Amino acid sequence: MADTNALETLIQSLRRLPGVGVKSAQRMAFHLLQHDRAGAQTLSAALAHAAQAVRHCERCHTFTEAQVCATCLDVRRDASKLCVVETPADQSAVERTGAYRGLYFVLMGKLSPLDGIGPHDIGLKKLFDRALDGTVQEVILATNFTAEGEATAHVINEGLKARGGLQLTRLARGVPIGSELEYVDLGTIAHALVDRR
Repeated sequence: MADTNALETLIQSLRRLPGVGVKSAQRMAFHLLQHDRAGAQTLSAALAHAAQAVRHCERCHTFTEAQVCATCLDVRRDASKLCVVETPADQSAVERTGAYRGLYFVLMGKLSPLDGIGPHDIGLKKLFDRALDGTVQEVILATNFTAEGEATAHVINEGLKARGGLQLTRLARGVPIGSELEYVDLGTIAHALVDRR
């Protein structure tokens, strides 16, 4: 009976991952236990170590093992630009483009009143303090183009605009490179027309 409980606990734990349902969790659990016990031990140790060692950067709030992350400490970065993103995954996506060399602030979420997530929960005061530190000249709002992401960008924009002295910009929306208009959704085409340059 204990073995069944241990297996069920593993399956339920794997289901916590985004996009993993019961069948996927079962496949992963069975694979690890049947074919890769060493991999299961490595995964377990890595997860336990990360849960202990990884914390939030004191300046930008992203994940790091140090008090301040390597990006914030990089003197080659343009400290006058601050890109606001929802998650470390979004920060990573912007970094992979190689097109941005400024600094970041990671909200670790987005405003969602229906879920009880307000300005205090995503650290807007800390963001405003950072944006108004006298070094930042431009705040780039790079939240997602969902209803919650748009609301978050709007609240940040209004809050910083009221304090004055900063250039506030929003990521452009438009037709993806390499796509054909007939296959692009109508909302994207409409935004591309409105935001044309």
